[in-house]
Amino acid sequence: MHRSMSRFDLKARDVIGSGGLALFFVVVWVISLPRLCRFWKYVLDKGITLVPIHAGLGLSEHHVTRYIRFFIPYPRMQPIAPDAQTWGWTAIAVAALFATSFLLPETQMPLRYLLRIVCFIQGTGLLYFLWEPARFPHTPDSYFEGLITYGIAMISFVPILFGFTYYIMNFSILQKVFLTVVAMTHLTLFLPLLILLQAMVLQKSVLFMPLLYIVFGLPVEVLMIIAFYSWGMSWPSPHPTGESRP
Repeated sequence: MHRSMSRFDLKARDVIGSGGLALFFVVVWVISLPRLCRFWKYVLDKGITLVPIHAGLGLSEHHVTRYIRFFIPYPRMQPIAPDAQTWGWTAIAVAALFATSFLLPETQMPLRYLLRIVCFIQGTGLLYFLWEPARFPHTPDSYFEGLITYGIAMISFVPILFGFTYYIMNFSILQKVFLTVVAMTHLTLFLPLLILLQAMVLQKSVLFMPLLYIVFGLPVEVLMIIAFYSWGMSWPSPHPTGESRP
């Protein structure tokens, strides 16, 4: 019987083991943050040099405890409002994408709604910059700093999330450790690349900032965590649900 159809008896040792493993990864992650921030600084610095990005590199100091201090790196660039040409071509692209969503077959219904959501978000951005371009409150500096900070919080949450959903299942300790290490490592390597990719777009105009944040920011990392969790749940368990464990 598939684990989703069978009963799972949660025992005290499962709760204690799950909590201990989650706490272990959170502590290791927090202790490693100063070194990881230096690694991100190196990647961003090299990326800004190699990729055509007109930006500097800023550092924001943070504390977890009085003993753990780290500096979050982020690109610094001037906010550029959309000119008439950028606004016009973006409006044409949004209109074309919205029309395309009606041409997709019924089997592509999820893609239809995804395209329309993208068009709605970018469309509201176009209207905002048409009427109040000078009052846009966000800058690329604050945006990138916030995106990296939220990314760190998201990675920190992975062991806690797995503790409630994956560690309690009948998988071996090796499987639980491997899945957590792979997921957190992937997100750690992905975060600076995401920042560099978004910096390439925002150096053209802040017109695309709402779309990048709402669709291509934290939601991408959330989907990655869900994908890793789904992958881990598909692994064969050494102790199938319903069988006794020694």
